[in-house]
Amino acid sequence: MGSQAEDPEGTDVGAQSEARPSSRRPPSLTEFDHVRKERDLYRGLLRLNLEGDPHAFLRDALELIVGVMGAAQGYLELFAPDDADVPWRYSFGFSERQADEVRELVSRGIIAEAVASERVVFTPSALLDPRFRDRESVRRSRIDIVLCAPIGRDPPCGVVYLQGGAGLAAPEANGWLTQFAEHLAPLRQHLVLRRESQAGSELNALRKRLGAQTFQGRSPALFGLLQEIEHLAPLEVGVLLTGETGTGKTEIARLIHANSPRASHPFVELNCAALPDTLIENELFGSMAGAHSTAARRTEGKVAAAQGGTLLLDEIGDMSLPAQAKLLQLLQAKEYYPLGASRPTKADVRVIAATHVDLQTAVQERRFREDLRYRLEVMTVRVPSLVERPEDKGLLATYFCERASKAHKLARIGFSPAAIRAVESAEWPGNVRQLANVVESATIRAASQRAAQIEVHHLFPKTNSDAPAASPTRTFQEETRRFQADLVKRVLETNSWNVSAAARELDLTRAHLYNLINAFGLKR
Repeated sequence: MGSQAEDPEGTDVGAQSEARPSSRRPPSLTEFDHVRKERDLYRGLLRLNLEGDPHAFLRDALELIVGVMGAAQGYLELFAPDDADVPWRYSFGFSERQADEVRELVSRGIIAEAVASERVVFTPSALLDPRFRDRESVRRSRIDIVLCAPIGRDPPCGVVYLQGGAGLAAPEANGWLTQFAEHLAPLRQHLVLRRESQAGSELNALRKRLGAQTFQGRSPALFGLLQEIEHLAPLEVGVLLTGETGTGKTEIARLIHANSPRASHPFVELNCAALPDTLIENELFGSMAGAHSTAARRTEGKVAAAQGGTLLLDEIGDMSLPAQAKLLQLLQAKEYYPLGASRPTKADVRVIAATHVDLQTAVQERRFREDLRYRLEVMTVRVPSLVERPEDKGLLATYFCERASKAHKLARIGFSPAAIRAVESAEWPGNVRQLANVVESATIRAASQRAAQIEVHHLFPKTNSDAPAASPTRTFQEETRRFQADLVKRVLETNSWNVSAAARELDLTRAHLYNLINAFGLKR
């Protein structure tokens, strides 16, 4: 089949696609036949436009173009907004195995050339073409004529591939397939908006049920996290929250508590990394009068303060081994001993632990008790980083800007398009916490300058593209942006500004690469 027509020698398929051997070209259609076929195509498309189901429309549209152009087989794919998502795929006349082979080659060969060059690509015979005839799939399927066109531009959002049938070599074929592809481009946007609307409605309903309006975003990662919380919050089990620093583990713990049967009782937090080893036990379990030199009276620990409610032990990976032993007893026996006490105290608390440390590694290094780790990992929830939530960066920035304006009693202000692109393309090693702090500072800075919008220099005030690379005043964030801009520009120039090829080399989606080009102001 023609999609297997990959160019193993790196030959310019697009350049050769214009050379149609006259010996293989069928006679041109008569004027009557041309008008009739063109009429049938437009009539079919108009009729299909009345189809309420876009997937049924696409299936029927592919069958229509295959029939009108006299092809034997056809394949149509609309790319999903993110390469991690499942695209919309349809085939006609292919067996299931053949269709799978076509799908595997969307990023290679003729299909890849059509997408990269953004124009129709033609090969008169893959079986006779020296570029393709040695491929096993070409010989096995005896692939002859192939015509392939991109759907949409800058960048293409899909591809339509036709195989077999002398009609594909007719002079009119290129124009008809191009018109057909142009007709489908707006439908892809409709499908994206429809899917995002459906997913957004489900996410909004879930947010409303949980009372999680402050959890801004629309990413599948956020949706999956909130679904997990909805499932485990009512359960009377401990939870271990893992994830990078700044991802919002404390807010997740509060949300779990707020949706649990213990919501009317206290939520108490103890940061195990903020206290020296000698004080953690006292803070956690309290002490009796006279238990140590400063214990003039009995003091209540965090466990007692959280009675009936939820206790969050943040950064539990930094807890001392003696305190870990006492915590293990609390989790196993539901009781504890305050310092200096001879009798245990009953505890009615739900323990949520949080850490950015790999506890398995900590166990291997004998910094963490293995039996305590098993106790804590009854339910483990991994909080995604911002790298896994690229769709949420702009929404989070807007939310933090509004929150900062309200908190500091400033006039409401928005972001310029360039500033939003900068937010979306920037790396945020500190995750949501870092983004919130940067946006708050930018909001105050822009307001003090009476700016109409938040601009890139408000977000990254020390960025200076003309400064020497060794300037000691630039921050890690600024150096990262400079490195990214230089890398993207270099790879684009190496690939003659072929965005698809550059995206493959950088292991990025085309959409993400276009965002980076715009954010860094790169021009050919």
